[in-house]
Amino acid sequence: MISLDDIVGMCDLTEAEILAIAEHEHMPEGVAAAYGEYLADQAHGFERIGAMIIDDVREAQARGDRAHVLALLHVLHHFIRNHPEAAPDVHPWSAMR
Repeated sequence: MISLDDIVGMCDLTEAEILAIAEHEHMPEGVAAAYGEYLADQAHGFERIGAMIIDDVREAQARGDRAHVLALLHVLHHFIRNHPEAAPDVHPWSAMR
């Protein structure tokens, strides 16, 4: 059986980024990894992944889950450092829906 560590080793996303996609899309981690890899190969795909992480931040804010907000902001920071084209125009913590 293939593990999440094996899947992470085969793609350009971190485990935390894959888990954020899985959370956003309500899908298993393996499917989220494949979806993330697909998006990474598409025009504006990294922006879409970044938007998913931002949506997850906002959802955690709405639930009052401070620990998860902080964890997701760390994921977002790392993601944007590796993919600066995905940087949002407005910081996710300053714009609530």
